[in-house]
Amino acid sequence: METIARYLMIGGIILLLVGGGVYLAAKFGLPLGRLPGDIRIEGENGSFYFPIATSILVSIFLTIILNIIIRLLRK
Repeated sequence: METIARYLMIGGIILLLVGGGVYLAAKFGLPLGRLPGDIRIEGENGSFYFPIATSILVSIFLTIILNIIIRLLRK
């Protein structure tokens, strides 16, 4: 039961850091969600939005961060 609690706490800390990063990105004016390559289709009856470029950028950033964390934990 302690391991589950530990994983939940680590997951919460990670979500807090990601949320803080998104908040800071918005404060500094980084155009996450409005990058060239994000698909936005607006019509009369609705709209469709698929952030391809933003998803790739966030994926690369998280991959780098998680690799650094894993390498630090192995030592």
